[in-house]
Amino acid sequence: MSAESALGLAVSALALAYLLYALLKPERL
Repeated sequence: MSAESALGLAVSALALAYLLYALLKPERL
């Protein structure tokens, strides 16, 4: 796996985690 693909995967994972958190905790928005 190249560094670029690893970085992209990490960014995607962080974005998905944030979206899930926002959906589960709407009152914190």
